[in-house]
Amino acid sequence: MSDSVVIIPTYKERENIEAIILKIFRLEKPFHVLVIDDASPDGTASIVKNLQKQFPHQLHLIEREGKLGLGTAYIHGFYWAIEQRYDYIFEMDADFSHNPADLPLLYVACAEQGADVAVGSRYLTGVNVVNWPMGRVLMSYFASIYVRIITRMKIRDTTAGFVCYRRHVLESIDLQKIKFKGYAFQIEMKFTACKIGYRIIEVPIVFVNRKLGESKMSSGILREGIVGVITMKIRSWFHKYPSKVS
Repeated sequence: MSDSVVIIPTYKERENIEAIILKIFRLEKPFHVLVIDDASPDGTASIVKNLQKQFPHQLHLIEREGKLGLGTAYIHGFYWAIEQRYDYIFEMDADFSHNPADLPLLYVACAEQGADVAVGSRYLTGVNVVNWPMGRVLMSYFASIYVRIITRMKIRDTTAGFVCYRRHVLESIDLQKIKFKGYAFQIEMKFTACKIGYRIIEVPIVFVNRKLGESKMSSGILREGIVGVITMKIRSWFHKYPSKVS
């Protein structure tokens, strides 16, 4: 039994999913994996089911009936992980943009260094992004600055999707009230944790652009981040946040 589960949302990730699961399971620190697949037409879920024969206790799969959004996938996974009583609950992409070898670094930040939330940060020690077009690097970097200005969060990489939450953080957040469905979901989760008073530690990582499969970025996702952050900040003025749980 592991105290940690890595949640990996998938849509059309057949080129990556087996390799990333196997790399996670080869780590010295044991992690379980929960794949949440949004009806991928390329057979991603079938690959996971085949791997479950080899890893029946470590590998879990939830299949959803359509492409319902990144945020709802993670929230579905959070509820499942809380019910299963995992102490450390991770978010991670399927496409190797996040290196599985960095999972233990986030774990140590929470388990040994006092973090309630650990963030794998692309921008803590400069701009540690590999193989992204310069336009996308600049967009992502200045988006994080924009979010910091609006929210006043002291986090360098506010849009990061490589995160570890201790279970009590997710238990204290009313996940049904998280509004964003796309990548702005990552901002809202960090903002909510900050407003409650949880300690967030950033861990420097190197982010590598996917080599296989298709990017899920779109103009709608960008609009959600720009307009939604202001809406989220205004909404926070009238919202009573729960007390911090130790």
